[in-house]
Amino acid sequence: MSIILGIESSCDETAAALVTSDREILSHKLAGQEAAHAPFGGVVPEIAARAHAEIITPLIEAALTEAQLKLEQVEAIAATAGPGLIGGVMVGLVTGKALAMAADKPLIAVNHLEGHALSPRLANPDLQFPYLLLLASGGHCQILRVEGVNAYRRLATTIDDAAGEAYDKTAKILGLGYPGGPKVEALARTGNAAAVPLPRPLKGSNEPHFSFAGLKSAVVRAHDSQAYEPQDIAAAFQQATVDCLEDRLEKAISDHGPAPDLVVAGGVAANGPIRAMLEQLASRHDMRFTAPPLWLCTDNAAMIAWAGAERFAAGHTDSLDFVARPRWPLDPAAEKARGAGVKA
Repeated sequence: MSIILGIESSCDETAAALVTSDREILSHKLAGQEAAHAPFGGVVPEIAARAHAEIITPLIEAALTEAQLKLEQVEAIAATAGPGLIGGVMVGLVTGKALAMAADKPLIAVNHLEGHALSPRLANPDLQFPYLLLLASGGHCQILRVEGVNAYRRLATTIDDAAGEAYDKTAKILGLGYPGGPKVEALARTGNAAAVPLPRPLKGSNEPHFSFAGLKSAVVRAHDSQAYEPQDIAAAFQQATVDCLEDRLEKAISDHGPAPDLVVAGGVAANGPIRAMLEQLASRHDMRFTAPPLWLCTDNAAMIAWAGAERFAAGHTDSLDFVARPRWPLDPAAEKARGAGVKA
């Protein structure tokens, strides 16, 4: 059994965790920045980077203390190396490098998206490769066939905005504040989704990808018209998002065939209606549905430590000159999708 220290700092949450190769989470510490970013309605990169730098060392010390471990007892150090807000990524990666050098431990540079992609295996030891993954977060919306550690085939991506990004922008339009996803979901429970006509971009298209920019623009127009109640706009937006995700997954299954498991990961995976739709879709195609616990869906260090453990077991370590990456596709061989704002 090996123990991996995981460090996460790719966006607005600083986290440190100690996880064993047999899936035991020995400790997990997380510091959010919601109050710092709330006045701006979204994450300000410079503020996020400064906050990471201030809290990351005491957070790692607290994680080690809670696990009753010393750094020398850790087998390897895994740190998010991208993609993400480059200032925050650099804080976490440089900290990981310093600890690896000081303790003479291997460094594992983890792709944040691989952390999400493998997190369901931390929660569910029965989940085996391959599986079909919907990876939906604030910056990414992809359908991937996960064939193994460091082995991903991208089937679809967004050509503009991601689903989580559209949730946050909708929350800002409606004056709900940050973070937007949970607040839109809560408001939508009191609304009538049929009351506001909103588009379903790319639904029914032969193109495999996602698009949420047009839906976001339609929310702006609906709000500015003053013809609809905020709760109805939230409900209509959420239903349109669910419909788009369902249609694109049906397209991927039709084009590439089902997998034994349909898996969801990323912050959007915490959304109740999206989870309910995925369960029904999996049932229709005789697939098992798997989702991590809600706390593992959002950014955390346990998933980074676990991805590090999986990579370490497969023999993957990295040199101390590994460079932080603002963009880092899981499937670099995938054909580039159209769109200037495409998220690889």
